[in-house]
Amino acid sequence: MATKRLTQKDIARLAGVSQATVSFVLNGSPENANRIPPETRDRVQKVIRETGYVADPVARRMVKGLNRILGVFTYEPAFPSAQADFFTPFLLGIEEAAQELGYDLLLLTGAGVKRRIFGDNVRLRLADGCIILGRQFDRDELTRLVAGDFPFVAVGRRDDADGPVPYVGGGYVAATASLVGRAKAMGHRRIAYMGLIEGAESTVDRWLGFEPALKGAELVHTQYAVGQPPGETLDALLAAGATCVFFTELADAIAVDAVARHRGISVPGDLSIVVLGNHIRAEEHGRRFTSFSIPREAMGRAATEMLVRRVENDAPVEQVLLDCAIVEGETLGPVSTQHVRNT
Repeated sequence: MATKRLTQKDIARLAGVSQATVSFVLNGSPENANRIPPETRDRVQKVIRETGYVADPVARRMVKGLNRILGVFTYEPAFPSAQADFFTPFLLGIEEAAQELGYDLLLLTGAGVKRRIFGDNVRLRLADGCIILGRQFDRDELTRLVAGDFPFVAVGRRDDADGPVPYVGGGYVAATASLVGRAKAMGHRRIAYMGLIEGAESTVDRWLGFEPALKGAELVHTQYAVGQPPGETLDALLAAGATCVFFTELADAIAVDAVARHRGISVPGDLSIVVLGNHIRAEEHGRRFTSFSIPREAMGRAATEMLVRRVENDAPVEQVLLDCAIVEGETLGPVSTQHVRNT
């Protein structure tokens, strides 16, 4: 059963002091320290330690007495994984902006199998604010952050969580719609979509850009199973008569492209492939996919600048989407005459 979160008022009651005294202890600035007798400060800190209140990062805001430290929390591993260094460009942008603005960074990795901002993550209290990255956030934690007074900025668009979420995201809707328009301009009328259409906001945004832009063409295949063998995926696409397929995951596109090459199926001669969001390691597989570029480094930089405005100036919530440039690539081409004759 969930327990009620402790507040400063609770700490004040347990320590036998006023709430203002607790606030002064938590703020920790030199001028506040001189206002409180050492024995009173020790009593408040003892209650904080014993109750675990110290583990709640939104419970106190270091007003004016800044540590010049920004936290960076990721819901997924931040460093190289089996697929690629997804977070590296974000971290580069964050680091560059923090250095220019005179802040150090504290990387917070969470604990246990499921990473969490709250819980035993007392290190977050060292930071003046936090940048949060991840494909999908914990909604309860996000709601708690929005309701609290700890400055934070999300990297990636986020739906409201009982209030607006400050974020810097990518314009996936517009970029996806632009790529669909290019495919249609090349004569593609039988188009497939391989990827999830619900879940994280970044996933939903791609579908929101794709579906309305499809007008005038036919969606011939959308069945998608995570981990489906690429040969089966290719068979399904060809059986549906698709001339162009949009993938939400680069790894899936690479696997299907490799099977197509092995079978002597030309890409884009026989089947065009578009990836909704390129990746820094895409060209290592010998193919430059038609896609759009996610401005990861710029997103990290902008999120850091936004966070500092919130930390230093109590700036209001901002929600910013950065443009995603189209990557021409080599996997989208005109519909072949054979396809035209068969339709």
